[in-house]
Amino acid sequence: MKCIIVDDDSMARKALEKCVLETSYLELVGICTSAFEAIDLIKSQPVDLIFLDIEMPVLSGIDFIKTFKDIPQIILVTSKKEYAVEAYENDVTDYIVKPFNYSRFLQAVEKAQRIHESFDKQQGEPDYIFFKVDSKMVRVNLKDIQYIEALGDYVLIYTTTGRYTVLSTMKAMETKLGESQFMRVHKSYIVRMDEVSQYDSSSLKIGTKSIPVSRTYKEALASRFS
Repeated sequence: MKCIIVDDDSMARKALEKCVLETSYLELVGICTSAFEAIDLIKSQPVDLIFLDIEMPVLSGIDFIKTFKDIPQIILVTSKKEYAVEAYENDVTDYIVKPFNYSRFLQAVEKAQRIHESFDKQQGEPDYIFFKVDSKMVRVNLKDIQYIEALGDYVLIYTTTGRYTVLSTMKAMETKLGESQFMRVHKSYIVRMDEVSQYDSSSLKIGTKSIPVSRTYKEALASRFS
């Protein structure tokens, strides 16, 4: 799940950031010091989960929630217990009271993960994805992606309309793209399966590009095509 932290307290932000980084299925895509920063961030890229403080200057966490018609899941993180009733009236996923430990944090995010997975099953897979390219979030249609190639700390995303250079690991790309349409065939390559025109035990072709297939993925590739 892509998540952001929204809190005006630096110590709280650091504590939440540490917990997020310890949780494999969370991807931290932003840290905001105010609700206004969060509004701008949510408009620029997909967000599945928000860790939100309530008592913030100008626009409180509760008022922030009320500004959205369709808002991502919210886990409120606050030092005050008295907001709990109002929070749940606004359909938050969970309510964590500061100070908290990782066990309590994990309890909340596992609840959010169950809701997220249930929603994904109802909605099906998205037909596009956003990548950060040159400090901008760029939308790329999955059907346009042909293959992905590793390049040091970056990946090259080859599409029918052009090429994008994105700061990412191949493992992160595998997770982001999913397995239904894409497959890792080499430590340096992920391919879109319906773009493959031919293959053998050591390579495959997408358009005019010949892509190596490593021993690690040879049997799995043959199984997919069979």
